[in-house]
Amino acid sequence: MFTNKKALLLDMNNTFMFGEDRFDENEDFFMYYNSIGGKLPKDDLDRIIRSTYQYLDERYTDERYRHAFPSVEEAMANTLDRELSAEEKEKIINTFAFHELGHIPKEFVEVLHRLKKRFILSVVIDIWSPKDVWLEIFKKTGISELFSAASFSSDHGMVKPSPRPFELVVHRLDLTKEECLIVGDCVRRDLGGAIAARIDCILVGGAEDSKAIDYYPTLLEFCDDLAF
Repeated sequence: MFTNKKALLLDMNNTFMFGEDRFDENEDFFMYYNSIGGKLPKDDLDRIIRSTYQYLDERYTDERYRHAFPSVEEAMANTLDRELSAEEKEKIINTFAFHELGHIPKEFVEVLHRLKKRFILSVVIDIWSPKDVWLEIFKKTGISELFSAASFSSDHGMVKPSPRPFELVVHRLDLTKEECLIVGDCVRRDLGGAIAARIDCILVGGAEDSKAIDYYPTLLEFCDDLAF
C-alpha cells in the first residue's frame, strides 16, 4: 500500500508525543513559574494562564483564525488587565509552554528511527507557544536530525485542518503530494487537512474514518506493518 510513498508528514501530539496540554482545573502552574523566578502571586498567575488558554481554545476551531491563529503573547495582550514587565511576560509564556509540552516515550523515539530507514520524515505540528522547548526535547531525545522539514504553527499562525502547513512541508521536501503520506491522530485536523491538501492520510491513536487510507492503534503498529 505504501510502496510509492517517499515521505511521512507526521503529526506530533498523541502520535509520538503524549501527556501534553496540562491545563485542567487542578493543574499547578505556580510550581514551575516559581522555579524560574516568577514574581506574581499564585492567584494572579493562575488567572492569566487560564484566560490566555481560554482565549486560544475558543479560536482554535474557528475558521476565521485558521490562517492567522494568535500567539500566546497576543492572547495575553488581549486578556491582561494589568501592565507586566517584559521579563514577567516571558516567564508566563515559558510556564504556558511547559504545560503545553508533552513527553516522547522511548519506544516512540525508537520507532521514529526505524521509520527513518524507510521514509523521509517531516513534522506538521500545531502548538500555541514558541517552538524552542519542543526543539530542545527533540534534541534531548535524539530525534532532531530525523526530520528533513518541519511546520510549527506558532511560527506562521496557520493551524490544521488548513492544507497550507502540509503543502509548505511538501514544497520544502521538493516532492509531489502523491509521494507523501500524512500520519496523525485527529480526524478533524489531520485527516481534514490531508483531504483539503489532497494528500493520503493514515490515522493512529484509535481514530478511524473511511476517508483515511488506513488506521492503526498507534504509530508502533503502523511501523510493524511495513515491509522493511
